[in-house]
Amino acid sequence: MSTLLLAQDFPPMGGGIARLHGEMARHFPRGELVVSTPQDADAPDVDAQFPAEVDRLPVSRGRTKTLPGLLLWSRRATSLARQHRVRFVHCGNVKPAGYPARWVFERCHVPYGIFFHGGDLLSEQHKIRQSRLKRRSARAIFGGAAVLMANSIWTRDLASSVLGELGLDCDGRRLRVVHLGTDPERFRPGIDASEVRRRFDLPDGGAPWLLTVARLDPYKGVDTVIRALPAILERVPGLRYAVAGSGAGREMLEKLAHKAGVAERVRFLGEVSDRDLPALYNVASVYVGASRRAERLDVEGFGISLVEASACGLPVVAGNSGGIPDAVRDGETGLLVAADEPAELASAICRVLTDPPLAERLGRNGRRAVETYYNWDRVVRDLRAIEAEVVAG
Repeated sequence: MSTLLLAQDFPPMGGGIARLHGEMARHFPRGELVVSTPQDADAPDVDAQFPAEVDRLPVSRGRTKTLPGLLLWSRRATSLARQHRVRFVHCGNVKPAGYPARWVFERCHVPYGIFFHGGDLLSEQHKIRQSRLKRRSARAIFGGAAVLMANSIWTRDLASSVLGELGLDCDGRRLRVVHLGTDPERFRPGIDASEVRRRFDLPDGGAPWLLTVARLDPYKGVDTVIRALPAILERVPGLRYAVAGSGAGREMLEKLAHKAGVAERVRFLGEVSDRDLPALYNVASVYVGASRRAERLDVEGFGISLVEASACGLPVVAGNSGGIPDAVRDGETGLLVAADEPAELASAICRVLTDPPLAERLGRNGRRAVETYYNWDRVVRDLRAIEAEVVAG
């Protein structure tokens, strides 16, 4: 018997949700996981790397959100469940993957679990308050799940609130927290960064680099870091800031850097490949993740880049919002600050940069936390244990 993963987001797509699903496909024992996911032009090269069987739908991600696409996915998922004698379905996204998960449950009596990421729940909460139809579909999908998994305590508490609005049970055995992780063998200190420095024009010269790896969306807080830079430069004159990621917000951030008089100190790298990320973290002295809760239903439910930085031995300074406190242990692996306060952010960054023993301790503790807890082996072990408990029950 095997497990079925319904994943709207899956490699080669980027982002934390796709990363989680890819690591599930990589770490489940060979032959025990089947992945059902939309088509992608680069799929053949990517899928070959996974021991799990990856079954690509004949439609793109956009089409799975249409009624014909949902019917196709639901029927295909049911066929896979019968063919592989599936005992449990992991639903990687609330919607649209929740629809085929519920379909399989009703036709094959296979239990399913939903993984919540934070922003998805904020979106569902907004929809159920605006539409009776959305409320009814959310109640069917959430209510039919045997177990609900959240990536942080904050996401769990939000899920509990949404379940309450839907009039559904939210006891502790049904609603679990499964923190995410990273790969401590790929992300580690001591990686030669000379090639990455040369290619992205990140000179050494002894001056420290701050680093953020994020989409250039407003809630990621890159603007807060830029606003904090003048105060940081007063105490650490040679400092520079590298931002890895793409998005519509780049032009606005570049203008902000010019307005703040720090444009020459900020380097926008664009999209950086997964292959280059471990070396890029090794360029930096401090990792900064100033994410905040945004009005546009955006939030950092956990923050995989935070634990990637810790895996590389970097001290982390991050915004105290959403699920970030579950990824950064305040005073142990990093420092948490008010998510939208440039002065507080600047003070924390300067504290780390000017106190080498503190920076070394935070980085060392972060690396140990990844080796012992924030890693994909532990994540998949937790998911499989929950799955086994549901099936046995």
